[in-house]
Amino acid sequence: MTALLFDMDGVVYNSETLIPGAPETLAWVREHGIPHMFVTNTTSRGRGVLVEKLAKFGIPATENDILTPCVAAREFIASQGGGPVALFVPPKSHGEFAGLELLPEDRETGARWVVVGDLGEGWSFGTLNRAFRLLQSAPEAQLIALGLTRFWQGQDGLRLDTAPYVAALECATQRKPIVMGKPAEAFFHAAVKRLGVTPDQVLMIGDDVRVDVGGAQRAGVKGALVKTGKYRAGDEHVGQPDFVIDSINGLRDLLV
Repeated sequence: MTALLFDMDGVVYNSETLIPGAPETLAWVREHGIPHMFVTNTTSRGRGVLVEKLAKFGIPATENDILTPCVAAREFIASQGGGPVALFVPPKSHGEFAGLELLPEDRETGARWVVVGDLGEGWSFGTLNRAFRLLQSAPEAQLIALGLTRFWQGQDGLRLDTAPYVAALECATQRKPIVMGKPAEAFFHAAVKRLGVTPDQVLMIGDDVRVDVGGAQRAGVKGALVKTGKYRAGDEHVGQPDFVIDSINGLRDLLV
């Protein structure tokens, strides 16, 4: 393995709390010239905010070092000719969709793309029902899921992520989502391409055995499961991770 992919929340930090050893491990990766990227299903904020958060923890990075579902979705929609987009992501992420035609938030018709991410506390019956109406009123409208993460570890405990809301819309409309984040193979392939290597040369480090590890493996990338973040005892038996380590702090020993 000559390149690395890192999940962020649950691997480098838990919400606003740094996971011990993360800065030192990533410094070691940089010192040894190992190509790496951060691949995250975070859609609640733009890459600029994530760069600032990493810097606060002593981890230097640029926006080009981070691949998010918002970036992948913007590139995909543009490649398909664009069209009106209804965004269901927090305002902090809207800038990642610059250059696309965004529908006003009071519109319930006219979307070609309905993009669903992690709205967190912004979800309500009215918000979810608006997404449903946008899809139901236009048979040609496409549902885009910004990842299929079921839940994540917040400061106050486990919190629902994107997948449950996408599942509700899929059930109501009988429309399959186009997945732009993990565990979609195309998302991992996009990250591998940016690193300039082949999938068999890459190791993915994540705390979600299904989304991070399983998704990577289906894309031809090896997966290492860390016992931090959303990890729960026995997760390693749910799938078949190539490696299991206590935390990112054990990565150096694994690679050596």
